[in-house]
Amino acid sequence: MNPLRWEVLGLAFVLALPVLAMGLRGDLTLDDVVARLPWCLAAAWAAVALLTYVARPRTTPTPRGSGLDDARAPSDPEPAPAP
Repeated sequence: MNPLRWEVLGLAFVLALPVLAMGLRGDLTLDDVVARLPWCLAAAWAAVALLTYVARPRTTPTPRGSGLDDARAPSDPEPAPAP
């Protein structure tokens, strides 16, 4: 997954707001702010990757030769023999 997708960048900005606010208030130096901003991007990437993985529907592959990939459903009755 690309770390520069829109949802990753948006979440990284939201996560960076407290860091930027502490930098503006003077609690953090400019070096501290710059050092912590990549961690906001990494945390956003991890969160979006986890949510994308969890939200993906799970599919189970059917084994070949199981008869389940026929056109008929398994619950359909067998056709009647011709007279």
